[in-house]
Amino acid sequence: MSMNVFLPSLPGMAAWFEVDYSVMQLSVAVYLAMNAILQILVGPISDKFGRRPIILGGVLIYLVATLGCILAPNATVFLIFRMMQAVIAVAMVLSRAVVRDIYSQDRAASMIGYVTMGMAVVPMIAPAIGGMLEQIWGWRANFALLMLCGGMVFIIAWNDLGETARKSDNTLAGQFREYPELLKSPRFWGYCMASALGSGAFFAYLGGAPFVASDVFGLSPSEMGLYFAAPSIGYFLGNWITGAFAARVGVNRMVLYGTLIGTFGMALSLVSSYTGHSGPISFFGFMTLVGIGNGMTISNATAGMLSVRPHLAGTASGLGGAIMIGGGAALSALAGALLVPGAGEFPLIWIMFITSALAILAILSVIWRERQIGM
Repeated sequence: MSMNVFLPSLPGMAAWFEVDYSVMQLSVAVYLAMNAILQILVGPISDKFGRRPIILGGVLIYLVATLGCILAPNATVFLIFRMMQAVIAVAMVLSRAVVRDIYSQDRAASMIGYVTMGMAVVPMIAPAIGGMLEQIWGWRANFALLMLCGGMVFIIAWNDLGETARKSDNTLAGQFREYPELLKSPRFWGYCMASALGSGAFFAYLGGAPFVASDVFGLSPSEMGLYFAAPSIGYFLGNWITGAFAARVGVNRMVLYGTLIGTFGMALSLVSSYTGHSGPISFFGFMTLVGIGNGMTISNATAGMLSVRPHLAGTASGLGGAIMIGGGAALSALAGALLVPGAGEFPLIWIMFITSALAILAILSVIWRERQIGM
């Protein structure tokens, strides 16, 4: 929700702060960039000190940052607190690590799929809610909603989240020295890049779709919010498929099928645009296939990279998430830079198609490597 509830408000926020749209679009890019940096740190720290205290501390800082966004007098102050909001990365990283603490690889993929399917409900409806809040009370209402939800998360985690990790006897510096063990693994890189490139298409969408919706298709904030649900509906379905079939099919084939579906969706979108048949229904409709592909790709690739070195599950989750989010930040910023008046939707679709296609090559490298070492 933190990532996308306020997206329909971006054009209005640019007008409110009297800055260009590209400046407010940075609220997506800087959030993702800081998110990536934090994920590198969170994994080893949680492997040393445990999951629970890191999650609780991160949510508290998030609440302070959200209040800062609400009270920001100008765009610069807003962007600073928006970067601080990225501390909620602790919850994204460590929720995956908690699942891997409990289950084996294929079972973890299935469980992550079910968990993420539930999580997908929120981004599915959040832009629609954000668009309505924007029209009724203005953009600050979106961040008031985030304050409320952040407080609920803290209360639930405080009362219900137990510690699942066995604390490492290694020093904190020693935990960070474990990174080379992951970085030398071709399989880790294959899973990581499949996840990063597959989700990169979605992050580019986050950065560019508000512009396409408002400037190319002329949608209002509330209409934009409804159309934005399309990839989240697909993401929900993709995670349901993962939950139902990952334990039987295996993570590698699930990732491969997911990347193929996402690339196929963007190929259809390219054909639609170049033949002059593009519109809100076709543009956002094909994004549903990207969502299905991501739902199958990310959960399974995450379970795969957390299983390459099970004793470094937190570190792997943080490093893999950092690479995924960092790449997403770059692609989001690139989409915002390329989408200028008169360019249409073409730059965004090409970015999404290329990253989706590269994800196929990444998982094929994992499959080749496992055959090579006889797994």
